[in-house]
Amino acid sequence: MGLSEASGPRDTQVLLASREIMELKRRDYHMERPVLNQEQLEALGRWGPAPGALQWRTWLQCSRARARALLLRHLPVLAWLPRYSVRDWILGDLVSGLSVAIMQLPQGLAYALLAGLPPVFGLYSSFYPVFVYFLFGTSRHISVGTFAVMSVMVGSVTESLAPDEDFLQAPNSTVNETARDAARVQLASTLSVLVGLFQVGLGLVHFGFVVTYLSEPLVRGYTTAASLQVFVSQLKYVFGLHLSSFSGPLSLIYTVLEVCWKLRQSQVGTVVTALVAGVVLVAVKLLNDKLRRHLPLPLPGELLTLIGATGISYGVGLKHRFGVDVVGNIPAGLVPPVAPSPQLFTQLVGNAFAIAVVGFAIAISLGKIFALRHGYRVDGNQELVALGFCNLVGGIFQCFPVSCSMSRSLVQEGTGGNTQVAGAISSVFILIVIVKLGEFFQDLPKAVLAAVVIVNLKGMLMQFRDIRSLWEANRMDLLIWLVTFVATTLLNLDLGLAVAVAFSLLLVVVRTQLPHYSVLGQVPDTDVYRDVAEYLEAREVPGVKVFRSSATIYFANAELYSDTLKQKCGVDVDRLISQKKKLLRKQELKLKRLQKEQLQAQAAASKSTSISIDVNTSDGDIQSNNVEGSKAKQVSTENEPEDTAATGQEDADAKAPGRSTLEALGLPQPDFHSLVLDLSSLSFVDTVCLKSLKNVFRDFREIEVEVYMAACHAPVVTQLEAGHFFDASITKQHLFASVHDAVVFALGRPRSNQASPVLATKL
Repeated sequence: MGLSEASGPRDTQVLLASREIMELKRRDYHMERPVLNQEQLEALGRWGPAPGALQWRTWLQCSRARARALLLRHLPVLAWLPRYSVRDWILGDLVSGLSVAIMQLPQGLAYALLAGLPPVFGLYSSFYPVFVYFLFGTSRHISVGTFAVMSVMVGSVTESLAPDEDFLQAPNSTVNETARDAARVQLASTLSVLVGLFQVGLGLVHFGFVVTYLSEPLVRGYTTAASLQVFVSQLKYVFGLHLSSFSGPLSLIYTVLEVCWKLRQSQVGTVVTALVAGVVLVAVKLLNDKLRRHLPLPLPGELLTLIGATGISYGVGLKHRFGVDVVGNIPAGLVPPVAPSPQLFTQLVGNAFAIAVVGFAIAISLGKIFALRHGYRVDGNQELVALGFCNLVGGIFQCFPVSCSMSRSLVQEGTGGNTQVAGAISSVFILIVIVKLGEFFQDLPKAVLAAVVIVNLKGMLMQFRDIRSLWEANRMDLLIWLVTFVATTLLNLDLGLAVAVAFSLLLVVVRTQLPHYSVLGQVPDTDVYRDVAEYLEAREVPGVKVFRSSATIYFANAELYSDTLKQKCGVDVDRLISQKKKLLRKQELKLKRLQKEQLQAQAAASKSTSISIDVNTSDGDIQSNNVEGSKAKQVSTENEPEDTAATGQEDADAKAPGRSTLEALGLPQPDFHSLVLDLSSLSFVDTVCLKSLKNVFRDFREIEVEVYMAACHAPVVTQLEAGHFFDASITKQHLFASVHDAVVFALGRPRSNQASPVLATKL
């Protein structure tokens, strides 16, 4: 009974599968058309070169409409702000702006420490860039400002070019923090200006495509390694340690070793403060996740923690009683603009370019995610210009380089933000804090800010789960992720990014060098051809071999293409050609030997017919000699036609075309008479590809196999013509519109045993 019940579902599945096959057969379509080669296709479709658009003419045109379009394109706020719906959007933007500002305040203070700067400069970096992006940005939902990855990249620059050791005071070897902070602020602001110049320049020349070389696995591996750098950089604030400044390769390892070495010197009060703040932050985040559906707004855990920690620190006196390091003096008001230091450009140019690219990659990735989710378009080049102006203007007002924050962007979207009015509202709130409320945070422990940074790393540290998902999905992407992570961790952020991009591009080249090659067979009763190794029902057409590569053919894989083609065809083409040439050479030598023997026989015959007369002989001797000579001449002339006929027959046999065929030479013949090259994967051709294809024609014609090409795209055909690929022996009649056209044409041609002349081309 159980067996019959178990077999029931299997029978049902078989019945459903047979019904699907019957349904497919009912839906078949019929089409009748002639076999089309490239010449016939061009004539039928009236092919002609596409007219080229001269864009430079439009660039030089000047009109009121064009000027207005350029203004709206580079200053998008003029396009969307007049259409702003106050009734529908203002409430959501107001709530969203306040929520983001509440997060921006503690993160700005914390990420300034991460950049090696006084906390107040994090507030400046949370105000100026946000307002500038409100004017120039095209994304409605991303939150521009301080970001952990950007801050740690800035911190690696400031700590390497202005280390603590350069500011030691002679009497007691203490660090002159005022001079050190002034030098680091100048470095960070100059770096921000240089980053802005790079981004604006790249955006104006439409160089936004540079971010396409940063694949998603590369970016995620890089940000994961950067989060690890951030975590290690905050350990000195968590344990209250004074560490040496390390920069360059292996600086992360040196920092971890020094932390482990000095762990006994940890300040107990600092460690307890960091642990309590971390536990509170994690508890509030878990509570927000659990009560998300019931709370109109998430609880501002970071702001509440900062306010509570500041109050406790002031009331208990954590700095004086327990030695807990606090933020210190926070000046009220804004600072005047300061010109950057051009003499620092040469030291900062490499790091500035890396920061510019990474910042734009993060911003455009988040911007595109939100744009797809809400149905609008983000202009990549304008985003590059907008970020450039944010950093350029911010650098003049002593800000450090910024990008967009993933956590704040999610809050801005989730709390009802519709436009960048939310960003403007958050910047106004930060301005109020800078002008009036900043001094209240002077007793805020730095350990609490470190806890804020570490807790906010949760999202990026969770990217370690990518290893498992990429192992199952794509191991090449996993390799990129791992190489990026290891290089960035060991070599620091700037060198790690360069190594990651170089490895990613190198891997692309290697993957095109090792494509998938396949012999195609016809799916029954269709004009579809698929790999016979993958499709069990696909059958090779008798007498026709169809070959396809999954990648384009160019200088890096042209030789591999030819070798794999000969291997997949099951014929040792080179050995067969070599044997054929040896036998033809033997025939040629034999012919020359026969001709030489013929000449020698003719010379001997002419010599024997000559008559020598001795003047001392008698008439009887002369007469007898004449008789013998006439007899010899008669015998010689009788035998000469036979020898000449035999020699002429051998010469004719050697020179006849049929004698040079594989069958006549006694060599094995291939089991196919036609080879079809499916070139549908070709996106371009170079000179090496052209020579390689010509050599394929030459070699296979030598073994009496005719070669055809199929499914070339129009740009590739144009490149073939420009490279003079087509000639007297290879014409467009050898190129067909589809593989099926080529196969039908090859089956309709009788096999010829005569060798056709081929233009020999050497690589």
